[in-house]
Amino acid sequence: MKIRVGIGFDVHQLKDQHPFVVGGVTLEHHKGAFGHSDADVLLHAICDALLGAANLRDIGFHFKNTDDRWKGISSIILLKETVKLLTEKGWQVGNIDAMLCLEAPKINPHIPAMQENIAAAIGISTEEISIKATTNEMMGFVGREEGVVAYAVCLIEKI
Repeated sequence: MKIRVGIGFDVHQLKDQHPFVVGGVTLEHHKGAFGHSDADVLLHAICDALLGAANLRDIGFHFKNTDDRWKGISSIILLKETVKLLTEKGWQVGNIDAMLCLEAPKINPHIPAMQENIAAAIGISTEEISIKATTNEMMGFVGREEGVVAYAVCLIEKI
């Protein structure tokens, strides 16, 4: 069986009174991530990990922030489209391990819903999706709540 790993990273600026979507879940917070799509930093990092593992470039190549088709779009759709690209090349997702870095809000209560959203979009079990969160100990742009960061690692397998 042929396997590959990929790593993804994403960062988005936080703005007051803006929706905060993470893992397909809208979080209640006074700030939210800003971007061309819904700015779901977690899903963007996962997409990049998957695309990288399959040697299919990156999320910006496939879903340009200058293309109005992707303006305001749910990143769940971007994830589904990413999985289609992998499937067309004969790959399936094995597992995902992801890390969010932000000061607030608390992520832990939302992890099961995020896992469900991601699993449904990819077509794998929630058991194959690990999501963790940490703070930046109030240091840097994350610590000042100016931005949010996500990292993701994935394993893909040849079908």
